[in-house]
Amino acid sequence: MRHIIDEEVSLRMFTEDDIEEFYNLLNNSKQHLKKWITWVDSVKNKEDAGKSIKLKIEGLVENGGYPTWFAIINEGKIAGTIGFNDIDKTNRVGELGYWLGKNFQQKGIMSRAFKAVIDYGFTELGLNRIEVYIAAGNRRSRALPERFGFLKEGIIRQAEWLYNHFEDEIIYGLLAEDWK
Repeated sequence: MRHIIDEEVSLRMFTEDDIEEFYNLLNNSKQHLKKWITWVDSVKNKEDAGKSIKLKIEGLVENGGYPTWFAIINEGKIAGTIGFNDIDKTNRVGELGYWLGKNFQQKGIMSRAFKAVIDYGFTELGLNRIEVYIAAGNRRSRALPERFGFLKEGIIRQAEWLYNHFEDEIIYGLLAEDWK
């Protein structure tokens, strides 16, 4: 599956051919990402990156053939990832997660991908609600759901251990009926 957003940005499913490029992007962005994402330390080599991609591919079967996680492609290169970390099928709720490599920041790439995945979640996956959990201190990442009409619904105190301290998480929510 490939979804073309515009002439510069598209989304597509990961393939096993992406392992080296995905690993290099993650490795080159590790210091940038570590400020807010702890799992990056668990990807120590290409094999670890491959396991991550294979899990995303296997998730396709679990979700009835609908992909839930995408490579963000900018001018032919993997720029980051976006997708649903979890989908509660009974309640039709998806938890959205995303990150962008350090060299792809502040170009509007994530905004375009974010909008496309929200559309996909509500139209193709039939979600009623999309949630985003973001570290309270991560103001740049928080700006994205705020810009797209998500409501700040609460704070989960000390929800995440970030290397040397606990960080509060803010939960944002958007309902299908509120999405334009």
